[in-house]
Amino acid sequence: MRRIHHLAITLAMLFGLAIGGASAAQAADPENTLLLELRTGTVVIEMLPKLAPNHVARIKELARQGFYDGTPFHRVIGGFMAQGGDPTGTGTGGSGKKLKAEFSNEPHVRGICSMARSASEDSADSQFFLMLGTTPSLDGKYTVWGRVVEGMENVDQIRKGNPAENGKVSNPDKIVSMKVAADVKTGK
Repeated sequence: MRRIHHLAITLAMLFGLAIGGASAAQAADPENTLLLELRTGTVVIEMLPKLAPNHVARIKELARQGFYDGTPFHRVIGGFMAQGGDPTGTGTGGSGKKLKAEFSNEPHVRGICSMARSASEDSADSQFFLMLGTTPSLDGKYTVWGRVVEGMENVDQIRKGNPAENGKVSNPDKIVSMKVAADVKTGK
């Protein structure tokens, strides 16, 4: 019940409905906002199409297909990042569509959402990571596509992995659902 109430408040904020006064998120663009539902609650992500238009378009496409629902956060390193978006949970899976890098000057600070990739710059697919801390060494080398604007406390509670195994999580938390906010409003 708490989760439903929290989601209702989040949606009301996104769409500027009055709940005890003006909303901090009234200017949010529902078409470029993701609602990431975790076991601990909702995370609101502002997507940044001006920085990474192709990555944002692909993430929205995958979210609308339900691709991310049930996928694990297979690699989580406290103070660094939480990585998910691999349906196999191994760190080697994806949707099968590689994206050309869209690097920017946006820094990898706490709350930033960026794409995981292999050694090849143009190898990002469906895997992404949420920054738990600040890591300047990633700047300009990974595609930043969004930022957490609400619910970072829920991201912080994602089960951490074993540092000795590069953050591999033996019993990983999973994405309950990931939806484009515009679709939640219209009931898609």
